[in-house]
Amino acid sequence: MNYVEGFVAAVPAANKEAYRKHAAEAAPLFRQFGATRVVEAWGDDVPDGKVTDFKGAVKAKVDEVVVFGWMEYPSKAARDAANEKMMSDPRMKEMGASMPFDGKRMIFGGFTPIVDESAEGKMGYADGYLVPVPAGNKAAYRDMARKAAAIFKEYGATRVVEAWGDDVPDGKVTDYRGAVKATGDEKVVYSWVEWPSKEARDEGWKKVMADPRMQPDKDNMPFDGQRMIYGGFAPILDA
Repeated sequence: MNYVEGFVAAVPAANKEAYRKHAAEAAPLFRQFGATRVVEAWGDDVPDGKVTDFKGAVKAKVDEVVVFGWMEYPSKAARDAANEKMMSDPRMKEMGASMPFDGKRMIFGGFTPIVDESAEGKMGYADGYLVPVPAGNKAAYRDMARKAAAIFKEYGATRVVEAWGDDVPDGKVTDYRGAVKATGDEKVVYSWVEWPSKEARDEGWKKVMADPRMQPDKDNMPFDGQRMIYGGFAPILDA
């Protein structure tokens, strides 16, 4: 994987099956257009935040659930070509006319992986993150993320991806920069950690939190942790 199209949406809880079906029907088209993997994950453990959170990122209503998803491509060029095909394909237009969620509040963008660490095992649960990072701190953030990824894998994670904002458009209603209250010089990082199951994730986090190597150096953090968004998601599609 060399490029990621990441998205976050608000879906009425009552529309879960309709959304899953919609995603399942769209996935083969995305694969046909060039995506190597399509993932849709349903909000399961998505906490409210004091400054930012996933619900606020997409202006979720009381009866809505946050979906965290991504498509993987072999390159940015492949992703761009896929998007052009999507815009002109009548099948995509037909699906777009009957979406089981409010597409105007969906946030999306293109991201370049700066960390992609894998171990053996399939994904049964995912932690998703959005992080505002000053552009000048890219190298420092990558170094920190690499060290953290090794520890996550040690405690059961099967994959850790950190992807740097590359093609992240401003939106009229919602967007990634607004989601994390990014300042002018900050980039948005789209990140996820894959786990074999929710149980493995819960046990892994207990060990991560107790590990002295994961204790933050508050004086040298390369980003503002108060504006980081995070949550736990259960996959409903992994194609």
